[in-house]
Amino acid sequence: MADLNFIRVAAACPVTRVADVAFNIANIKSCIDTATEEQTKLIVFPELCITSYTCGDLFLQKKLLDAAEKGVDELRIYSKNKDVLIAVGAPLNLHTAVYNCAFVIYDGSILGIVPKSFIPNYEEFYEQRWFTSGKTITDCRVDLPFQKNIPFGVDLLFTSTPFEFGFEICEDLWSVIPPSSNLSLAGANVIGNLSASNEVVSKSDYRKQLVSTQSARCMSAYLYAGTGVGESSTDVVFGGELLIAENGNMIAANERFQRENQVITSIVDADRLNLQRIKNISFREAASIVPWQARKINFSFKSTGYGSFDRKVARHPFVPSDEKQRELRCREIFSIQTAALAKRLEHTGLKRAVIGISGGLDSTLALLVIVKTFDLLGFPRKDILTVTLPGFGTTDRTYNNAVELCKNLETDFHEVNIVAACLQHFKDIGHDPEIHDVTYENVQARERTQILMDMANKNQGLVIGTGDLSELALGWSTYNGDHMSMYAVNCSVPKTLVRYLVRYVAEKQSEQVTADILLDILDTPVTPELLPKNSEGKITQKTEDIVGPYELHDFFLYYFVRSEFTPERILFLANAAFDGKYKEETLRKWLKVFIRRFFTQQFKRSAIPDGPKVGTVSLSPRGDWRMPSDASFNTWLNQF
Repeated sequence: MADLNFIRVAAACPVTRVADVAFNIANIKSCIDTATEEQTKLIVFPELCITSYTCGDLFLQKKLLDAAEKGVDELRIYSKNKDVLIAVGAPLNLHTAVYNCAFVIYDGSILGIVPKSFIPNYEEFYEQRWFTSGKTITDCRVDLPFQKNIPFGVDLLFTSTPFEFGFEICEDLWSVIPPSSNLSLAGANVIGNLSASNEVVSKSDYRKQLVSTQSARCMSAYLYAGTGVGESSTDVVFGGELLIAENGNMIAANERFQRENQVITSIVDADRLNLQRIKNISFREAASIVPWQARKINFSFKSTGYGSFDRKVARHPFVPSDEKQRELRCREIFSIQTAALAKRLEHTGLKRAVIGISGGLDSTLALLVIVKTFDLLGFPRKDILTVTLPGFGTTDRTYNNAVELCKNLETDFHEVNIVAACLQHFKDIGHDPEIHDVTYENVQARERTQILMDMANKNQGLVIGTGDLSELALGWSTYNGDHMSMYAVNCSVPKTLVRYLVRYVAEKQSEQVTADILLDILDTPVTPELLPKNSEGKITQKTEDIVGPYELHDFFLYYFVRSEFTPERILFLANAAFDGKYKEETLRKWLKVFIRRFFTQQFKRSAIPDGPKVGTVSLSPRGDWRMPSDASFNTWLNQF
């Protein structure tokens, strides 16, 4: 899977002794060996780890500076045939100034040296006593006894396509405009930070926020390697924190205060980062402010392997895995939906809403949004016209849940049986009602929508749509039937998230009777109930038996639209996420169904009603997704 452009990276904290270069080098080598055993391609070490960070005035001693230089050379030689890019911290004595640097080493050669830009001199830090800032150094080269003409400066990018690596040092991240911002705009998609950040109460939380936020702002992977407990504890203590983030997500971290060598690794995804940058116009435009022309140092990894694919891939990318975060997400989405509907009602001057209630998940969520909105605006719930429209396939379970929910929420409940009207329509158009084809199904959907629209006219109300994002993606709606409404509150909520939203309202915002109804609705199979029920009055038409599991389609949708991934990459990630639940042939089958339906059903999305965007994926033709209705899917499915 080399063409998928994954890479394994590492952040390391070796055990160190203050000013003991030989001891430190031995542990750095050990960390390199650990990383290479896992097919790591980049390893980032802490700031000044060759000497240790807390040497104080010993940094002015020629003996220590010479030892550090020899230590760098020893690592350079050790790196031969290792096939790992090494970023290690050491002082550089140059032209009567000492720089705090990242030495970037690969396969027996120093590719470049990056100096620290921002030298802290406040509170417990007083680095300006020893070190000179390198923030103005660009287009420069230096000679060392063992290698000449080495690129030196803050303008260096280390490139092995499609990976571009940039490096900054500790305080650089804390500055107003970190060097990593310029490095990312110049092309770096993986940033390494060699750090020596001491521990005080709550500083770790702030540090994690900085790393995560900077990776998001730069649309990059960000590796942070902090120095550990082997540093001097004369005045401060270091915890050896190691962090790896990608585009705002923390994907690996260690436990601080360990007393052995520490190496954490993770797989990062260059394609995902690069595709996000293509989409983001602001990122591209900001590139013009980079104050220097990047010098790209080209090299090539000998192999593109990354070991086992141990990166966690969420099965439900729209749904937070953490329960607390999930509750917060549901509360926020529910608030967005209600705020949107409240604005639309205020703008139109209408004080009534009309909604068809089937006893299914989507119409239930839409009704809950309407009720919350009416409560917010101070409108009486009796001005919510809830209509159940039983037809040929309506079962007792869905019917009873619809009736009980509407009455329990104190809405103005109506029942309109559509069977007679549909039979008359079959007669009018010459359709045999015994033929249960798409005409049979769509007549029912359009009859229901016609009734709702006319009731809205009669009562000066707004028809609220119930369809969700997953149905929009698959085109699982009847054109000018349930496809149409006057405002669609669920249009950017995927099916996997609808369940959690309904459960959230049941558990957090409902009294017991309502909660019990909602929980039974949650346990009901997803169905349009357009085909006749069986002799036992049970559901015969289950949506997921026809189009496939919604959890798979939501997974495909997220990576197809949000990340712009190819079918091959989506299938690869689906195999990782659903390992043990679905076989690859099953995943491939439903992915093909998703792609075909996504392309062929665009004409429905081109004519959808207004509705609020609530998450990172929306298919509104007026904003997020603009696609011709006659685009071919052949390019995506050929040879797949």
